[in-house]
Amino acid sequence: MTTNTVAGAPATSFRIGMLLNDSRYRSTTIQVVVLCGLMLFFAWLINNTLNNLATLGKGVSLSFLGIPASYDINQRLIEYTSQSSHLRASIVGLLNTLLVAVLGCALATVLGVMIGILRLSRNWVVSRLMAFYVELFRNVPVLLWIVFFMAILIESLPRPTAFRGDNPEASMLLWDSVAITNRGWYVPEPLFTRSLGDLSVGGIFEISVDLVALLVVLVGGIVAARMVSRRAQQIQEDTGVRPATWHVRILLITGPTLALLFALGFHLGFPELKGFNFKNGIYMRNSLIALWLALSCYTAAFIAEIVRAGIQAVSKGQTEAAYSLGLRPRLTMGLVILPQALRIIIPPLISQFLNLTKNSSLAISIGYMDVTGTLGGITLNQTGRELECILLLMIVYLTISLSVSSLMNWYNAKVKIKER
Repeated sequence: MTTNTVAGAPATSFRIGMLLNDSRYRSTTIQVVVLCGLMLFFAWLINNTLNNLATLGKGVSLSFLGIPASYDINQRLIEYTSQSSHLRASIVGLLNTLLVAVLGCALATVLGVMIGILRLSRNWVVSRLMAFYVELFRNVPVLLWIVFFMAILIESLPRPTAFRGDNPEASMLLWDSVAITNRGWYVPEPLFTRSLGDLSVGGIFEISVDLVALLVVLVGGIVAARMVSRRAQQIQEDTGVRPATWHVRILLITGPTLALLFALGFHLGFPELKGFNFKNGIYMRNSLIALWLALSCYTAAFIAEIVRAGIQAVSKGQTEAAYSLGLRPRLTMGLVILPQALRIIIPPLISQFLNLTKNSSLAISIGYMDVTGTLGGITLNQTGRELECILLLMIVYLTISLSVSSLMNWYNAKVKIKER
């Protein structure tokens, strides 16, 4: 029988001096002391800040969020007036930030993947053009690109009055359904004649029940289609023959959604020129479009390099094996190379999504009212609550960043190669 102590050696009892002299306890002791020191420092810092604010008559309070904001917001996704509270103004700004982040991440990903693949093209002209794009966008500050895109939209696009008359200088696009002007873009608006109404959330903002119902039906159809696809995969593994299920999957996804749209009386409201400007439809200001395009094109340059590095990290033997099986280059890239490169691409891709979201705070430079412009700008200046506004703003961006990281890390875990 073996023991953990040397035979005949007396067992030593614990002594206080062993916290520093014994290597078994020394590292833990140092960590506890450092942690306590940091906690005391932050406690002193917070206490000192609160005492100074109390001396100035500015005790920490969030009551200012209920005061009428008394300023307008030009781009909004929910109802808002100048008599709404600062809290509602902050929510409008937050939704504007999320809108730019979602649109920007989607477009930047599409552009970045395309450019990254084309940079590896054997066509010398194409590869050099993509390299020029990458070097141009990533070596110029994003703020300059935002202002540049805004100037282009204002100076190059026609005025709304140019669409008037028998021989107008400009015309609408897509069967007279989309108007692109120097004031903004006007696109068709989804409307419902038999709407289910809105659902109030805490009396702060409303959520369209129609939209929620459509999302539930669509997600349910996608889940059902995935179940059918997995069943077909199992049949293929058992019999070697895969049944055709594409028509069933398409029907499961589109059928219930179209049926619900018909039941709700879905139709489009088109923009119309009335007076000196367009009315109806969805209005997207030039500041939103410029910010969206600038952030997307700027971030796409970095994503392209990530994609290129990920593809080049995959062994060339994989490409040669795919070619030997008769796969064409396009199918080889989509079915063999990119799925393996994802495990390399996704981790740095998360950082680019976070950078795009945080760079959206530059929107104030072109008048787009995001959460930085509302909570961290006008609300801060009107109320004088610098500490509260900045802390809330930090919490907002921290929450968004952690949410994006968690979502992408979950996706990364789903697509990574499983080791046996």
